[in-house]
Amino acid sequence: MVFRRDKWTKSALLRMYNSDSEIRPTRRDFMLFYNESRRGGIVKRFANFAVVIVFSSLALQAQQTQQTANQRMFFPSDTFWGYAEFDLAPPHNEIDPNICASDAGNFGGVNAPCNAFARYMLTGLLEVRPFGRGQLRRFMLFGEPSFLFGRNVPQTLYTWSFDAIGVEHSWGAAIYLGKGFEARVTQHFLFDRLGARDRNLGAADLGPNGPWGRYNAIGVRKYFGTRRW
Repeated sequence: MVFRRDKWTKSALLRMYNSDSEIRPTRRDFMLFYNESRRGGIVKRFANFAVVIVFSSLALQAQQTQQTANQRMFFPSDTFWGYAEFDLAPPHNEIDPNICASDAGNFGGVNAPCNAFARYMLTGLLEVRPFGRGQLRRFMLFGEPSFLFGRNVPQTLYTWSFDAIGVEHSWGAAIYLGKGFEARVTQHFLFDRLGARDRNLGAADLGPNGPWGRYNAIGVRKYFGTRRW
């Protein structure tokens, strides 16, 4: 009589081992059965895990689809996203918007008219997604201003003044392409001076270009990772 080891079960092995039959399973047979059972258990656990992952993904996709379907066409609940940030630059680390030359102190000392080195900066980003359905929901407008304040001259004058200097800003549009990629068009403007700085500030004045000047750029952005908060 021939026994196929791949058909043996634990109970069959035990019955044969305890019987008076001349054909009895050996220790090797029990080890083979144990190893095969263990492999089968691991495969089963991985299969169950894969099933859970697949159904979770489908449920999440269905939930996102349902949320999209429930959104308004114009100005949905997630239309606006952005942030605001306030920065303070300590003495000897002033922010330079490229309005005045670094040696502005040579043109008047502490009374130099070109003293547009900032102590404070207020920046922000606003993204506007006005459409909530269809392919148009991939469209976005954005703006990114930076307001500078202060009255300082490198190596000459350091104050905590909050005098307005000006605003550096840009705006643009973007379309989400999928897979974390976004096509963008950005328009950057000349530095807009404010208050008493909206004039020529003497020999150290570098003109209206500011830190970046005026430009227009077409680019692609890639998002990656997951934000913690």
